[in-house]
Amino acid sequence: MIITGTYIKYFMVCHRKTWLFHHKIEMEHTSELVAAGTFIGEKAYPQRAERYREILLDGSKIDFYDPVAKVVHEIKKSDKLEHSHVAQVQFYLYLLRKNGIEGATGLIEYPKLRQTQPVLLTDDDVPMVEGWIRDIEEIIGREQCPGRIAKSKCRSCSYFDFCYIEETEA
Repeated sequence: MIITGTYIKYFMVCHRKTWLFHHKIEMEHTSELVAAGTFIGEKAYPQRAERYREILLDGSKIDFYDPVAKVVHEIKKSDKLEHSHVAQVQFYLYLLRKNGIEGATGLIEYPKLRQTQPVLLTDDDVPMVEGWIRDIEEIIGREQCPGRIAKSKCRSCSYFDFCYIEETEA
């Protein structure tokens, strides 16, 4: 079973979303917010492709990695789900460390806000990341999908219609 950065990001937000994603029920293609985030990621730093590398590591794709400075760059549209962004970058740092690249750091960039946030992975963080991986494996291994959560952040989720559609009897 390969756990990727997407699993980590979804796990931090919603266990139901994690389970649905794993079971190939994907809704991102229907979301205007996801499309806007992709556009920002592609257009915010056009010179990136020349300076940094996209790398595939244990099934996870890190969009921008500076191998000289050992910095993972992650571009996000907004800081609304900042904890999930930090967790995703910590997971990438964990993968780098697991593959022999010591001393890497992360930088989350919010171009619309003109802000950046540094991210580190300490020795104390490693068991936490490994715990996330175990929890995700447990969630996606369940036969049934976890229940929906009732949170305001659900309204901007690409799975909102899937989770909150009210079925009527015929």
